[in-house]
Amino acid sequence: MRFNALSRRGLLFGGIASFAAPAVSAAALIATPRQSEGPFYPDRLPLDRDNDLIGTTPGRARGTVTHVFGRVSDVQGRPLAGARVEIWQCDALGRYIHSADRNRGPRDATFQGYGLVDCDSDGGYRFRTIKPVPYGRRAPHIHFAVKARGFQTLITQLYMAEAPENRGDGLLSRLSDPAQRAALVVPFRPAPELESGALAARFDIVLA
Repeated sequence: MRFNALSRRGLLFGGIASFAAPAVSAAALIATPRQSEGPFYPDRLPLDRDNDLIGTTPGRARGTVTHVFGRVSDVQGRPLAGARVEIWQCDALGRYIHSADRNRGPRDATFQGYGLVDCDSDGGYRFRTIKPVPYGRRAPHIHFAVKARGFQTLITQLYMAEAPENRGDGLLSRLSDPAQRAALVVPFRPAPELESGALAARFDIVLA
């Protein structure tokens, strides 16, 4: 079921000014850094492949509800309408939807684990998911794949600025350029105006 609770564009993209990134000139935009796809892109996609990975009560997925949203553009700041954004992540118990996942503990069957959405005319996208949790030696992260006509598919990962595990994450530590690191590490802030007890994170993506 597609998540329509945030179709109230004024709430998400207008009324969420406290989460918006500062305005920048087109010349200041840098391409979002590429990162490894990792071994756990789902090898069996869920039947439900929309932008709400949590569902509704009863049977809602475990974890802290988190609204991840942003804008996909090129390096000149032009929105890429129709770009397709995919995300995947482990559930609150640390399990991916993948047969080779080394974590053999229980899995939260109510968590979709994968979602996709096509950007609107302004390049905007949004997901309703859970706050990412650590996986093995990895810091909490969400995998992204972004596909747009005329661009090579971007594979990257989003990290929580508040996560102490960031310091020891081998993949994140390869980003020595502060600007590139800042492009992937964003704050996850309380967003009671969106949903009780929820977090929100703005992740703008720039394709080159």
